[in-house]
Amino acid sequence: MTPIPFPGANPYECGDQLWEVGMDRTLNVEVRDATWPPLGTLPTFPGTFHRGEASWDINIPSMLLMVGYLTTPVASAGVSLSEFWAWVRYLAAISNQTDMRITDSFSDLDAHQKTILSDDFGMGVPALWLSEKLSLDRILDGRYFMQRFGVASGATQPTSKKRGPNKTPDFVARDVTGVWHILECKGTQSSAAYAERQIGEYGPPASGGIAQKRSIVFPPTHTGQRLVSALQIGIERGESSRLIITDPEPEDPQVIKKEEMDAADDSATRAVAAKALRLAGFEATASVIASPTGRRPEISHFESKHYEKLREEEVKERDSKARSELNSIEQRVSMFDGHYVGREMNIQLPRPIFVGDTRIKSVTVQQGVKKSNLEEISEKPTITENITVTDLEWNKSIGLNKSHGEGLNANLSIGDFFKSEIHLRSD
Repeated sequence: MTPIPFPGANPYECGDQLWEVGMDRTLNVEVRDATWPPLGTLPTFPGTFHRGEASWDINIPSMLLMVGYLTTPVASAGVSLSEFWAWVRYLAAISNQTDMRITDSFSDLDAHQKTILSDDFGMGVPALWLSEKLSLDRILDGRYFMQRFGVASGATQPTSKKRGPNKTPDFVARDVTGVWHILECKGTQSSAAYAERQIGEYGPPASGGIAQKRSIVFPPTHTGQRLVSALQIGIERGESSRLIITDPEPEDPQVIKKEEMDAADDSATRAVAAKALRLAGFEATASVIASPTGRRPEISHFESKHYEKLREEEVKERDSKARSELNSIEQRVSMFDGHYVGREMNIQLPRPIFVGDTRIKSVTVQQGVKKSNLEEISEKPTITENITVTDLEWNKSIGLNKSHGEGLNANLSIGDFFKSEIHLRSD
């Protein structure tokens, strides 16, 4: 039987040899090493980065798991875009060519929907590449980092903005050696010239990603890369995709002192744990981990006795909900040889897609937190002290971010704390 192509694919242009490519795609990655400072100046050019252009094999299901993780809110309640949506929508967006492109039908979406796809891919693709190249063990939203860091450090931080030149960078990340990295992500389906404008210019005034990531600088012994990435997403009948990585020079940053690094680690640990717990279905527990002093992570107390009493009552109520949620562990889905507990989602695709000659009708996603970690958290869900000074085993279990994809399956793990898998099914 002749395989039916992906929606929007042209079987006459693709050719039969392309039906066996599975869900791996090639992507051109350009690292502009000339943008790094001179030798002997931080940050040094990473030995794991190539210079100039090189091809990279990206596994699409692994990228979708990363998109789901990154778009999961840390402290906000409610349904997030990561739940069900990304996997169902974006699987059919990938064309059947050997390099990473989106189908013509997705490139014809209205401007708003195209922007959402571009933003999501613009985050997920570089985060997956950097996790592999920099051995990251914590990736978190820049805005949450600054909100929580202010409380944990006891310092007064400038207001973090969502947009404009004073916004925090998209992501803050720490690697397994304790070195911190800053990442501003851009994505577009437009021209290469537009991708260059997204990266920006030094100015004055600075523009684009260069301007928007000039907000955090770590002590020299903890200073890693400060990167702006731009993903130009290729279209089926157009140009190939390209990921650009640059290292611009920061100006007027928020400087974090060496003695404040424990507060930085506390913020990162909370963010990663909260995202993982939320993905595994533990919403109330995620909320108190991310924001133990109230619904908003930047608030620790009120001067007014009336509002302070209300805040304390709210903290107790949220802790009670988390304990109740964790007491139901035995009723949750057990997975990965019984060592993890979370939720399993079986998603029927709106219409079948083809991977090679396999007709994919549904997707199964499993996401769980290690059971022993959940049991430990249940003893004290709300931790107001700095987590880095505690002896919590669940804190120690958060480690290297690993992604692996093969055939119709992919997985993403964060140390031993969290594990997720995605399976494309023909039945």
